[in-house]
Amino acid sequence: MRPFFSRTRLRHLPAIAGLLVAIFSTAFAQGPAPAPLQTPNPRYVSIPLEIAVSRPAAEVWKRVGKYCDIEEWLQVPCVITSGKDGEVGAVRSLRNGAVIEILVAKTAMSYTYTQPVREGLRYNLYHGTVEAVPVSATTSKLVYTLVFDNSMLADDAARERDKAQKTMQFTTALENMKILAEGGTLPPAPPRGGGGQKGGAPKQ
Repeated sequence: MRPFFSRTRLRHLPAIAGLLVAIFSTAFAQGPAPAPLQTPNPRYVSIPLEIAVSRPAAEVWKRVGKYCDIEEWLQVPCVITSGKDGEVGAVRSLRNGAVIEILVAKTAMSYTYTQPVREGLRYNLYHGTVEAVPVSATTSKLVYTLVFDNSMLADDAARERDKAQKTMQFTTALENMKILAEGGTLPPAPPRGGGGQKGGAPKQ
């Protein structure tokens, strides 16, 4: 029987391999080039925040984890304008429509939201995730993580100011969530324009 890998066939292997490479390269190279990014040089920033809570995670989430519970712990008006509170796809309107947020992911004790693109503004990919994490049978922690692009701000100083403002705002939100989850109550929100914390998720 003639061997499959005869000397003649072996001599042709480099040519066959080259032909296969050319075929696959052509196949993968076909199609239009992707459109350029709207923001060619993004600067993605994450702000991870957390706070310890002296209650079980499930209890904490039941108290502060509904999508419009933000009305209480961030002290801003909240209305579900589309979908159902707590379900992926739900849309909440904050501060009478000044901020719109869409629930895009959820687990048993977390959810992630984003904000839609506004006409005339560069999209900053703003996302927030709120989560209750078990620590022990009787304790937990609340984690709030923000991710966004701040490349459209004027300079590094403006970017640092923006990051500091968001950090302060959502640290206050976590502190309020802790108070509520541990059975406390919050003082009334200060009037808008006053010297206290100004509620409301940041606009793009």
